[in-house]
Amino acid sequence: MKKQDIFQAYNDYILATYSRLPVIFVKAKGMKIWDIDGKEYLDFFPGWGVSNLGHCHPKVLSAVRDQLGKLIHIPNNFYHPNQARLAKEIVYWTFASKVFFCNSGAEANEAAIKFSRLYGKGERFEIISFENSFHGRTLGALSATGQPKYQEGFSPLLAGFKIIPFNDIEKLKSSVNEKTVAIILELIQGEGGINVANPKFVQEIRKICHEKDLLLIIDEVQTGIGRTAKMFCYQNYGITPDIMTLAKALGGGLPIGAMVVKKEIADTFKPGMHASTFGGSPLVCKAALGVFKAIQKEKMLKNAKIMSEYLFTKLGMLKNKYSIIKEIRGMGLMIGIELNILGKTIVEKCLENGLIINCTHDTVLRLMPALNVTKKQADKALGILESVLKEG
Repeated sequence: MKKQDIFQAYNDYILATYSRLPVIFVKAKGMKIWDIDGKEYLDFFPGWGVSNLGHCHPKVLSAVRDQLGKLIHIPNNFYHPNQARLAKEIVYWTFASKVFFCNSGAEANEAAIKFSRLYGKGERFEIISFENSFHGRTLGALSATGQPKYQEGFSPLLAGFKIIPFNDIEKLKSSVNEKTVAIILELIQGEGGINVANPKFVQEIRKICHEKDLLLIIDEVQTGIGRTAKMFCYQNYGITPDIMTLAKALGGGLPIGAMVVKKEIADTFKPGMHASTFGGSPLVCKAALGVFKAIQKEKMLKNAKIMSEYLFTKLGMLKNKYSIIKEIRGMGLMIGIELNILGKTIVEKCLENGLIINCTHDTVLRLMPALNVTKKQADKALGILESVLKEG
């Protein structure tokens, strides 16, 4: 199809649920991605954090190719080795737990909501979440999301959610009551503007949950799989969740989600209580195993730590040069650059100059390069960003 035919087909046949930029991508490798005209871009925001290894990583491709000719899908009332291996790998990297597989972060959070209500035995059902949080677009996940702009037009939302200020422990303490069963928390609010949870706040939440028998649900959909230079973000805080939700980078580009539940409560779910037709298929599990293999073999967590320090130092220097930058924040390779102007134009100009970044919460530029990003790539990206900032 020619460019105009593609644009027209989207207009004629695809629901307009996204605000799309007028670029048609056809090929990618590593942190490079090419459009239909052959123009090359440096991708510093690969698929909302899906491609933590970069695009089309060889170990993921090898795993997928190997599996394609063997078995793509079977229903979950049978066994297959890849799901067993992947669950074991996730548990190895986390805590004593059991895993439920699904297809997305929203599905994983829906599973956590259902699990929490079941745990509450009909007596406790309220879940506390936080302002500027984002947990997904399905109705339950949307009800937990602390951003009204995503909820407009979808009332009535699911009852049983209480949304309170982020990093406010006193408000949290006063919000817990006899109906509370769980607290769901992003340790770094991605869609909310790269807001980082205070360590004392997180540790106090863990203490409250332990004392009052509340489930602590850590949403690692965007922060997981090495994004913060630890395999999972909660490992930066010295706590262990009761439930952790995963998706995005777990599949290396293929759709997968997971709910990881502490082993001592995992049997709250009984056969038939929850399911996902495509969850944990042989193909996507094999891809996810390739992700873990690549991260370990190529020492990506170490590189993410080194490159995080490098990028934050360089961005600090940019902040000192340009008054347009209000604050640099984040953790690992999940970086927010808060501006004192709207960021949309900056993103568009960067794209014109061959750099893909994102703007969230209107004024926060979001950079999430692959874990194997190099200093040369970082310098190129920051050079493009600086040239755009110079223009104002």
